[in-house]
Amino acid sequence: MILTTTPSIEGRRIKAYLGIVTGEAIMGANLFKDFFAGIRDIVGGRSTAYEQELIRAKDIALQELRENAAALGADAVVGIDLDYEVLGQANSMLMVSASGTAVKLE
Repeated sequence: MILTTTPSIEGRRIKAYLGIVTGEAIMGANLFKDFFAGIRDIVGGRSTAYEQELIRAKDIALQELRENAAALGADAVVGIDLDYEVLGQANSMLMVSASGTAVKLE
């Protein structure tokens, strides 16, 4: 399955638009990750624990989007948009949502 943020796929013609598909992932922040990220903020540097969690959430959202498109018989999803939000008390949850248009290619 081709996933792209562009509205078309170079060299391929879209023959049918099957509808909007989405995928979401909501990840809870871990107490230890928060503690070590706080230390990292003080001493400087990147928070690899949060970066890894962000990557994992994105991968889950895209996999769910892919599965929803496959259920419609799609060959690709075009125009994908990724959104990142924080939710919950004290912004303790990370949400990644992916949406796009499922299409059938010639």
